[in-house]
Amino acid sequence: MATNAPVLLPSPPAASPTNGVVAADIREVKPPVAIPTGWAWVGWLLGLAALVTIAWWAWRRWLKSRQKPAVTMVIPPHVVARDQLRAALELLDRPEPFCVAVSGVVRHYLEAQFRLHAPERTTEEFLDELQSSPMLDLNLKRLLGDFLMRCDLVKFAQARPGKDELRNLYDSAVRLVDETAPSPLNPLPTGAPAASPTVATGTDAGERRPA
Repeated sequence: MATNAPVLLPSPPAASPTNGVVAADIREVKPPVAIPTGWAWVGWLLGLAALVTIAWWAWRRWLKSRQKPAVTMVIPPHVVARDQLRAALELLDRPEPFCVAVSGVVRHYLEAQFRLHAPERTTEEFLDELQSSPMLDLNLKRLLGDFLMRCDLVKFAQARPGKDELRNLYDSAVRLVDETAPSPLNPLPTGAPAASPTVATGTDAGERRPA
């Protein structure tokens, strides 16, 4: 039989309170937390050492760029000889030291200018070699021989010349240097390059008393 009574429908079940708590408790996963190991300072030290090394290298390069190469000044033998002969004039009151000085200057000058082995030879040996050398003309060879023999008389034979004779020896030495010094009109002979001589301050090592 039909009826108009309302139909009672069952109500949906109420939401459980625990479902909201569970939904609210779901969060994104956090990244892992780095745990200090105590070795970080090693990396800092290595980096600092690298910076110091680079700075030191750059400083050294800067210093080298500022340094200029040393300039070696070569003084011609004839200039050195003239200066040494002038200095020998202070010994004019002492014949033997004066003759040792001026003869040493001339010997070292000839060795430097012409590659003649003068200092380590006796006067006779040196003059024998000089006779066959084309580097000095006959007049200069005679002048040199007379000069060296007169010096030997003072050094080895106890001769005591006066100041005038010693001054003549000085003039002979200066003339030997002046007339053999290279110049545009008197160039240095081929095959005999000049070198800076050593300073002669005492008796020549190679000079011996002639027999």
